[in-house]
Amino acid sequence: MGHGRNALRTSAVGAAFATLIAAAGLGMAPAAQAAGGTSGGIRFVDIAGDGGTPLKANVVTPAGADGTRAYPLIVLPTSWGLPQVEYLAQAQKLANSGYVVVSYNVRGFWQSGGQIEVAGPPDTADASKVIDWALANTPADPGKVGMAGVSYGAGISLLAAAHDKRIKAVAALSGWADLIDSIYSNRTQHAQAAALLDGAGYLTGRPGPEVQQVFTDFFSSNLSKEQSLIDWGRKRSPETYVDQLNKNGAAVFLANAWGDTIFSPNQYGRFYEELTGPKRLEFRPGDHATAELTGLLGLPNDVWTDTGRWFDHYLKGDDNGVDREQPVRLKSRSTGGYEGYPDWKSVGATSRKIALAGTTTIHTNVDSGADGGVVFLSSILDQLTRTPPMASIPLLPRTWAAVWQSERYSSGQQVRGTARVHTTVTATKESGTLVAYLYDVGPLGLGKLVSNAPYTFHGRTPGKPFGVDLELFSTAYDVPAGHRLALVVDTVDPLYIEHNPSGAQLTFSSPEHDPSYVSVPLREQ
Repeated sequence: MGHGRNALRTSAVGAAFATLIAAAGLGMAPAAQAAGGTSGGIRFVDIAGDGGTPLKANVVTPAGADGTRAYPLIVLPTSWGLPQVEYLAQAQKLANSGYVVVSYNVRGFWQSGGQIEVAGPPDTADASKVIDWALANTPADPGKVGMAGVSYGAGISLLAAAHDKRIKAVAALSGWADLIDSIYSNRTQHAQAAALLDGAGYLTGRPGPEVQQVFTDFFSSNLSKEQSLIDWGRKRSPETYVDQLNKNGAAVFLANAWGDTIFSPNQYGRFYEELTGPKRLEFRPGDHATAELTGLLGLPNDVWTDTGRWFDHYLKGDDNGVDREQPVRLKSRSTGGYEGYPDWKSVGATSRKIALAGTTTIHTNVDSGADGGVVFLSSILDQLTRTPPMASIPLLPRTWAAVWQSERYSSGQQVRGTARVHTTVTATKESGTLVAYLYDVGPLGLGKLVSNAPYTFHGRTPGKPFGVDLELFSTAYDVPAGHRLALVVDTVDPLYIEHNPSGAQLTFSSPEHDPSYVSVPLREQ
């Protein structure tokens, strides 16, 4: 994990700095707009969080609020590294439609006190303290409390709803359910994503000693610290508390982007299936928090529109039909329309297997040219121009990459959901990393990335075959007629930290009693 940590952190700081400049710019317009708007006004206040830690917050109340009636309350914790003005445009809209809105800067960032806890117990307790304050100092209705947030604010909102029964509805946008699966999936460190978070934390806040140690252990590849890292992440994962969340009965709205390079869509899909109360799941093209961005600018935005409808129904009791619609809504990366499904399991109703036949050996430690792209940049490009990362499949060097292809499809294939790879691997070393890529390959051999995922193993006996089952990141992508799908496996990708000893080789085989394949989920037509 230690490879190139300084370079990763430097590039992450640069990306974070650019993001924060943009965020500061988007914060200016909503603030000015709100000051001259029709709401009951904006107050900037200090709220005592857990242990008395001061939290910088702003309060927006409905026009005409004079204390004679109560309004539903919505609490908005800020995203990682963003200032308290982040939500002012949406807070204004919500206040104009009859909500009291309190947005606060989470502890450890900007002017709020304390240290960064990464959604630890103090952050969860802070959310309850903010609710306490709002009920005591605003015309908020104690029986109609909601929480929402983007990214870091989404995770804190879900955790708070599991621990505070007063929270009746949640909108968790571009958040996480399983923190470890997000940045350490299949025992592989997501290097660029973690470096971006680490860099932004130092730029805009004060990481505590525990957080600093966690990032050090994460990047150092110290396997003796692996279990403590997993335990740390589980404590901060809403999925850990799903039984409490279900018991409390909050209505949960989840939204994410297919190309989220920080919190992959897979973990939200699994979490959604575990929820038993009112729930809704939406996926759209884009990267982390990019689907919500225009809404933070005060512009029309589907995610924020559906967030408002969710709260209108579950906090105000409006009969707006949101509870009668198909609860799972997807927008394909290839088309502009929405699709509705009764549940997450129905998204890939059928599947087609591509055989990974034969025996193929590849060398490690060299990037074959098949890559998952660059954090943020690649998925944003796909979102805006439908141009995912590409590779020439015929030109990929077979010394460093294993390649299998389907037949040419006579009709279009609508890939929906989670593709799964099953294969047998024999390694020459006890540790190693492989990365699988699913490509849409056109007539000239140019492959467009459909999905990918990494896989790392440790403690394997050299020369002894072992089975690998790998879920690729969930997606929605349309393969045109006349194209084929290709599975490519190599061992190096800039998105991830690899664990291949020098000179190692990986052999992929397909035993007769246990054939290898990639199962591709398809929309029922």
